Amino acid sequence: MKIAIGNDHVGYYLKEAVLEVLKNREIEIIDVGAYDDKRTDYPIYGKKVADMVAKGEVDAGIVLCGTGIGISIAANKVKGIRAAVCSEPYSAKLSKQHNNSNILAMGSRVVGTELAKMIVEQWLDAKYEGGRHEARIKLITEIENEQ
Repeated sequence: MKIAIGNDHVGYYLKEAVLEVLKNREIEIIDVGAYDDKRTDYPIYGKKVADMVAKGEVDAGIVLCGTGIGISIAANKVKGIRAAVCSEPYSAKLSKQHNNSNILAMGSRVVGTELAKMIVEQWLDAKYEGGRHEARIKLITEIENEQ
């Protein structure tokens, strides 16, 4: 598995915890930055990760900012992206099982490092269920294609 990770300056501090989980699972990581805590703009990194996921260059993505909201909004502007902001493991699991999320977003001002690790673990372990959820994913895709 190959995952792209991106963050702004605020998400930089949470990235180490996420990288630990990914490395322990021997997942290939593409880190698109930011690489320090110097002020930067989250849309840059949300788009970089989303583009890689949409083009199939990676299997999934993880994006981090202060709340996870801004960077997920930026990522969701890319066609084919279903980025889910998760602040606890249950939503992370269901975002994959029901919504086939392909990017996980979290906020470093919202979740601590140990909680972030649990969220990532649940998201990685979850599998899309398809079935009754497939019709909803198709509706989302239709909305996206109208734009």
